[in-house]
Amino acid sequence: MPESSIVVRPESMDDTYTASTRLQATGLAPAIAVFERAAADVPLPAPTQPMVIADYGAGTGYNSLLPIGAAIEVLRKRTTPEHSVLVAHTDTVDNDFSVLFRTVEEDPDTYLRKDAATFASAVGRSFYSQILPSNSVHLGWSSWAVQWLSKVPAPIDGHFHISGCTDDAVRAAFDQQAARDWHEFIAYRGRELCPGGRLVVMTLGIGEDGDMGFGPLLAAIMDALTEVAGSGLVTAEEVAGMCVPTVARRAVDFTAPFAPSGRFERLEIEHLEVFDSEDRFWVRYQVDGNAEDFGARWAAFARASVFPALAAGLAGGAADPRTPQLLDRLEAGTAARLAAAPERTPIPLAHVVLIKRPRT
Repeated sequence: MPESSIVVRPESMDDTYTASTRLQATGLAPAIAVFERAAADVPLPAPTQPMVIADYGAGTGYNSLLPIGAAIEVLRKRTTPEHSVLVAHTDTVDNDFSVLFRTVEEDPDTYLRKDAATFASAVGRSFYSQILPSNSVHLGWSSWAVQWLSKVPAPIDGHFHISGCTDDAVRAAFDQQAARDWHEFIAYRGRELCPGGRLVVMTLGIGEDGDMGFGPLLAAIMDALTEVAGSGLVTAEEVAGMCVPTVARRAVDFTAPFAPSGRFERLEIEHLEVFDSEDRFWVRYQVDGNAEDFGARWAAFARASVFPALAAGLAGGAADPRTPQLLDRLEAGTAARLAAAPERTPIPLAHVVLIKRPRT
């Protein structure tokens, strides 16, 4: 299952999806500050050439509008309005690009409404390959995308997520795939970035305590899935094939390709931080005490970000006629379980800034 394809596959760009994805925006504020600093430092092309911003794993574009808008505002302090900006949103070919274009065109936060000399484009290709011309990208942005593996390396017995796996061989296979994917992701970005260009990545991290995060949510989903399987809606074989192939990485995982010289494909890590992000749904619950709302918000988030991956395990894939019923029952079951015992969900995130050095 490639990069952000699961995160960005809502049935439609409706209020439920938009509201649920706002949890993903919890890591955006500090990431935007990092992106702004990158925009202030990147070299500028000649006025006849556009400043190119690449959005890797764009999905619906929802998590890209504010960061890209902020970066353009910083760039404009260094340029004239006539200096054009080209934003290239990238994702896999099965991404719903119609939703992406509607977001970029119609969302109140769109950067297109703030700068007349900025132009949007899109490319349907996996970021585990080269997407844009070499030495063409000045700024790169990627949020909530590189945690998705390019493929499922091994079946997980008894669970849909690697965090619930007790098989050392399977865990090792996921670790190896995660290392390979990160290696490929940055290798191709090293080609695409121009000298002095920077890439800011926000993704799932693992802190010093070794916790991958999202424990209460994953437990609730697993219980709901078990209940649905027991009802006969899905078969045991289908459940066994369901997997959400996301991984979190430690700081050492991010730095591994750069050892021992500290440089890889002319890239260097300029900034690396792993931190625990705020659970906004929990903060809201502490204020209003509404457990049902708390469970419903987390379940809506899961429906938009996780459940489509589970539906892909049905015999007919995501197009299986049972998909709507499966999603509805998983959402209701997850919401009920979280509402029954509300607790804060750990959300460990990582910010990584890569810079491309000139050739020596």
